[in-house]
Order: sequence, then structure tokens, then C-alpha cells
Amino acid sequence: MNPYPSIPFPVHAASALLVAVLLTGCAVQQDSAKPASVETSPWAVESGATVASGSKQPVSVWKHHALPGKKSTQFSYARKDGRNSIAVRAASSASILRQNIRIEPGDLGNVRFSWKVPELIAEADLALREADDSPVRIILAFEGDRSRFSAKDALLSELARTLTGEEMPYATLMYVWCNKREPGTVLKGTRTDRIRKLVVESGTRHLNKWMDYERDIRADYLRAFGETPGALVGIAIMTDTDNTRSNASAWYGPVRLGPVATARR
Repeated sequence: MNPYPSIPFPVHAASALLVAVLLTGCAVQQDSAKPASVETSPWAVESGATVASGSKQPVSVWKHHALPGKKSTQFSYARKDGRNSIAVRAASSASILRQNIRIEPGDLGNVRFSWKVPELIAEADLALREADDSPVRIILAFEGDRSRFSAKDALLSELARTLTGEEMPYATLMYVWCNKREPGTVLKGTRTDRIRKLVVESGTRHLNKWMDYERDIRADYLRAFGETPGALVGIAIMTDTDNTRSNASAWYGPVRLGPVATARR
């Protein structure tokens, strides 16, 4: 359905928009059937947001959000190799586990996360719309000056509001595992360039190992978008296989936000 009759917009584009909205971290549909143990698990407790000077920012609990018309990825708490983790299983599916948050630009510091991936998605290619799947993603959503949106992105944001009740974020930064591109590569989103994917792991060398990362949010945002970030308003994890119609599994360690780096204070 075209909610803007005066603007040519094919039916299939509405479906593509919903996928884009999910990827940007908007709350498209909360899945109340998911077990509460994820929300109250030791992983969720460890994934609170610690910011400058060790203070605590008010944050919401982690919630599963499903994509209308898409099968949901399964998220569950697990102890894996002595670590608190979220086990994920995707079967031709796409959904996110998300936490709303607000950290002002001056308080942005580091994000620490870890994951363990047993196998890559053979047909995945993060640069192609029809193959844009990943076994693991860490997603950060930011505020910004929406007057700078292109006409296309302004339309996408308005359509997002109509279809989901929320606008898509000004910018979304993803940390991803790519099949072949080198770490440090930045890929634009396949549906909107307001999504940028930063490759932090590549290839098969580190499969079946826990990989731990600590990333400077401001520096990575500047690298990906060429500008300084606005407030951080959402953080999520995502494993998706809906485009390649395949299966994938992984484990995520706690996601922690650390204080502003000393050099930038």
C-alpha cells in the first residue's frame, strides 16, 4: 500500500522500508511472547550503561522487537564457556534485541562487546540488498539534524512514522562480521546511506572463538559518517538470515558502554 498517493512508491518498497526501520533500531513491534529471562538475565544486568565518572544513566530494559511479516530470530540467555551470553538462532529470520538509552555527545566513550560465531553465512554479502545478512551485528542509533536528510531519506523517515509510529534515527552505526572485506572497511546501507556498517571481523580465521572488542564510539562514527555524532539513543544486537533464507547461530557477550577516553576529556 502506498500511504502517499501523490508520490509514486511501489508496494515492494514499503516492505523494504520496514526492513530498513528494523535495521535502524526503531521499535516496530515488541514481541511480548519472548521469555522474560532475557530481560532479567545476568547478561542484561551486565549490559547496563556505565558512562563518564562511573555514573549510571537511566536506561530501559532490553526488549525483543519483531519485524512485521518476518520470522523472528530466537534470543535466549545462556552460560557459554563460563560467560554470560545471549544465544541467538536465526532461520530465514530477522529481529533485534534492543535497549533504549540516551547518552549526550559529550559523554560518549567506548563500547565493549564480544561474540562467538561458529559458522559464517555462505551466501551473505553486506554490500548487496538481496544478500545483506550477518551472523552478528552490534547496532548504535543516534540523533542528529534531520533537516540534512536527502529527499529520499526524508521520505523514508516519514513512511517509517506512518508504518511504525517512529521515525528512523538520524544515523545508525553497525559493527559487523563480514565474509571477506577487511576490518576497518565501511559499507553504506543497501536501503539508505544513513546506515553505515563498520567491519570489525572478517573471514573464517576466528570462528569458534570468543572475540572481544573495545571501540571508540566517537572515532568510529566520525570514520563512518565524516561528522561528529549526536546523542546515542539506542543500542541493539541482531543476527539476520532473512535475505539469504539460511540458518545461523551465535553468542553475544554483555554489551557495555564505558567512560569518555582520558585523551578526549
